[in-house]
Amino acid sequence: MGVKVEVFRMILYLTFPVAMFWISNQAEWFENDVIQRKRELWPPDKRQQLEEFKERIRKQREERLLRAAQRNS
Repeated sequence: MGVKVEVFRMILYLTFPVAMFWISNQAEWFENDVIQRKRELWPPDKRQQLEEFKERIRKQREERLLRAAQRNS
């Protein structure tokens, strides 16, 4: 009886992670939910604001680096 239980446990220990990995890699199962969730979290107007913010930060960083390079020259 003990050997059968141990064999069952070993099979379970080996198949469970493989099954979870396989399920999580089925993108088409989760694609619609992920897209809907992303749209809830980042509506288009917020996405535009985020892009504008990134652009402002990038320009500020470039200006700072340019000023530092000019001071060091």
